[in-house]
Amino acid sequence: MNDRLLQFLNAENLSQSQFADSINVARASVSHIIAGRNKPGFDFIESMAKAYPALNIEWIITGKGKMYKTAPLAAPVQAPGPAPAPVQEPVFQPAEEEIFPVEREPEIPEKPSVQIPEKPAEQPRKAPEKPVQAPRQPRQITKIIVFYDDNTFQELK
Repeated sequence: MNDRLLQFLNAENLSQSQFADSINVARASVSHIIAGRNKPGFDFIESMAKAYPALNIEWIITGKGKMYKTAPLAAPVQAPGPAPAPVQEPVFQPAEEEIFPVEREPEIPEKPSVQIPEKPAEQPRKAPEKPVQAPRQPRQITKIIVFYDDNTFQELK
């Protein structure tokens, strides 16, 4: 099926990413299917059928039949006869303003006056008061440990 999908993309002149976007699937999904790593699921095939109604789904799945359900329509053949009169398009006539533009000073809208209300005078902030603590007793040394460079130590009490 991956070969038929590649044939379809070539016939439609689509890149893998364009095709993936058109059927709303992840671009990696199309890449994996074409490389043969994954097989398409029902949702993938259903999305293809909805996005490309002329595609023969039986052909894409099994390889039976033709790529398209119907042959592409050929241009209708016209019987020979008098050639139609050429259609003359109206000629654009610019307005006189466009031919000779008048330079004008740009209008600057007046800014409305804005009155900012005065702020009340700020009062200085006071630092929060700390609770009063009882005086601490002086600490006393209970032990000293001395470490030496030969990885020994001495404990002094």
